[in-house]
Amino acid sequence: MDLVGRKLDLRRGLVDLSHGAGGRAMARLIGDIFVAAFDNEMLRAGNDQSAFDVAGGRMVMTTDAYVVSPLFFPGGDIGLLAVNGTINDIAMAGATPLYMSASFVIEEGFPLADLQRIAQSMGAASRAAGVPIVTGDTKVVERGKADGVFISTACVGSAPAGVELSGDKARPGDAILLSGSIGDHGVAVMSRRQDLEFGTDVLSDTAALHGLVATMMTAGGASIRAMRDPTRGGLAATLNEIAHQSGVGARIDEAALPIKPQVAAACELLGLDPLNVANEGKLIAIVESGAAETILAAMRAHPLGAEAALIGKIVADDGRFVQMNTVFGGARIVDWLSGEQLPRIC
Repeated sequence: MDLVGRKLDLRRGLVDLSHGAGGRAMARLIGDIFVAAFDNEMLRAGNDQSAFDVAGGRMVMTTDAYVVSPLFFPGGDIGLLAVNGTINDIAMAGATPLYMSASFVIEEGFPLADLQRIAQSMGAASRAAGVPIVTGDTKVVERGKADGVFISTACVGSAPAGVELSGDKARPGDAILLSGSIGDHGVAVMSRRQDLEFGTDVLSDTAALHGLVATMMTAGGASIRAMRDPTRGGLAATLNEIAHQSGVGARIDEAALPIKPQVAAACELLGLDPLNVANEGKLIAIVESGAAETILAAMRAHPLGAEAALIGKIVADDGRFVQMNTVFGGARIVDWLSGEQLPRIC
């Protein structure tokens, strides 16, 4: 890629409309920030696409968009979130993520230093995950037409022949496994919002889960019916989605749910239910009951599953309700929200 001309002022410079106009300024922006951050052989070729060979099996593809506010929050930023969240969508199919693309809509006047910080975060995350960002696009819009930067991503992966995890495969008697504490990401983001600031040391749980998934598949892949990462809408929405897809109900135990005390306290202060709060580094697995303990042990042996728990089971229920046994000995319906509890969370 020919990037003739002076380098960007990455310390004091701002994005302007010329950075999206397709000329020399845009080439500098792409080269000095994105190619430098995502550097790999395919991206370096400078084409509008990348071609690659894949192993035999089933192809998996996903696409996503990230508009989180604020862009930087305890434990992460929009760039880290975009990489990990996209990888996780592939991993939930029991697949291995292979390559990513990233597209940026940047507001005029956005600091180049912040854009570089986001790009470097994405580059580091993609390298750590072994999933390179091999192609992308950049657009700049007028001041006031965006909120700093929006990121759209896509990812392709491959799954072994015969692996078909899906939300419509849950059956009565199946166990429900959760990989760790819930609500961390939503509380971390809220802690940085101007009108929702409160003292907390909770960090976003954003993480790429394909390594954990690979461990689970090795331990008992044939017994895993479905996996989901409970992002927007949290655990409640995800369980309701699976119940409706499969035509079953679910019953979980409140005492079994891993929730950090800080998260529980923050949710109580704000009148929120932790079951509805977003996560970005946790997964739910629906597995055959006979394999639950084996898979759970494998999860707990992985760093991202150390707090994994068996939280309930799938039950026969024509009404497709999700219910929770409370710590007080009663039961309540765990419904999904009719609207969005926390906007701009991912």
